[in-house]
Amino acid sequence: MTETFTPPTRFAVPGRIEVGDRAASVWQTATITGIRRETPRVTTFRLAVPAWPGHLPGQHLMLRLRAADGYTAQRHYSLASAPDGTGHIELTLDHVEGGEVSGWFHTVAEVGDRVEVRGPLSGFFAWPGDRPALLLGAGSGVVPLMSMVRHHRVHALAVPLRLLVSARSPEELIYAREYGTETTPVFTRSAPAGVPVGRLAAAQVAPVVADAPDGGWEAYVCGSNAFAEHAARLLAEAGQPVDRIRIERFG
Repeated sequence: MTETFTPPTRFAVPGRIEVGDRAASVWQTATITGIRRETPRVTTFRLAVPAWPGHLPGQHLMLRLRAADGYTAQRHYSLASAPDGTGHIELTLDHVEGGEVSGWFHTVAEVGDRVEVRGPLSGFFAWPGDRPALLLGAGSGVVPLMSMVRHHRVHALAVPLRLLVSARSPEELIYAREYGTETTPVFTRSAPAGVPVGRLAAAQVAPVVADAPDGGWEAYVCGSNAFAEHAARLLAEAGQPVDRIRIERFG
């Protein structure tokens, strides 16, 4: 999510939500309970949301910060966690240059701080785990896809799932410690010895599409506009039906 404007004041820790606001807009108080660094510029924030209704992997939420003078800023963020019924969710945020909301999280937020959330939102990009999934992501576009991978693992789902994830370097590969045999990383700037460097290409995509299980893949693509168009084109050229390619893009 591109963040371009400068806040008129530094955000304070948001206070409680008034009952009237909750009834009108279904905003809930979320408390930061954990902060985990993923890469030098990306951090995961664990939030307790006691009345969280649950979500599907691939959905997102609206998050709101409120300044002491009443000014607010809102952003959409993908949910990184698998739905687990614990009343906790996770958001993985890139520290966007000049970003108002991401800047607050990366430079001010501490465990115990409270924010406001509303969701989950949108079902178009959701994956309920009922069909084979081929996931392609780049940079922070891997966040909603990781929710799908985690869901697949938590419930030991039998349906096939594959993830192709692109990053500039191993140091910038979000969730690097969590990937297993379902994941193929692609590095565009630098890579470990013996691993080729370059954009996601037909050589990585075509064999996976050709190896589709019975019923075929449901493809999910998430990343920048440029990556989304490039990845969708590779999928289509490899024979993936275009009506079974779901795209979520940012930037």
